[in-house]
Amino acid sequence: AARARAAAYLITAAEGAALHLDRLRSRAGDFDPAVRDRLIAGAMLPAPFVERAQRFRRWYRDAVLALFRDVDVILAPSTPVRAPRSGQTTFVLDGVELPVRPNIGVFTQPISFIGLPVAAVPVWLDGGLPLGVQVIAAPWNEALCLRVAHHLEREGAVRAPVAIVKDTR
Repeated sequence: AARARAAAYLITAAEGAALHLDRLRSRAGDFDPAVRDRLIAGAMLPAPFVERAQRFRRWYRDAVLALFRDVDVILAPSTPVRAPRSGQTTFVLDGVELPVRPNIGVFTQPISFIGLPVAAVPVWLDGGLPLGVQVIAAPWNEALCLRVAHHLEREGAVRAPVAIVKDTR
């Protein structure tokens, strides 16, 4: 999974840079500085690195798909910690303080970059913020993800937060 995350980062950086390169050249000031810097770094990645990451992605996808010979879905955490509070910039994992933005997707990135259908559902524990869980299925099996997520909700294992909407009329 760590190699998958590294490969995903390389591929995403290179593809994002390619997509935005013309605008970076003509209107760099339109980008958030952190985003702009990541896109510029992605544009400078050596092509052999990206090609090797693409080869790894194909191998990794085949390895994960082999799991579906024996199971219909995989349940896995979505995040390494409970949902961060709005505006929270860091969290502590195994005694190490980490920035939220680059680390919150540590478990989803190795799945999303190989294109599997996923439904993320919140598991509420002891009244605190939820922990995210991914329901992962084989390619083209989105309906199964949604059925399992619905079943988990119906059985009380997961639940969406109740939104309070005020009538402003």
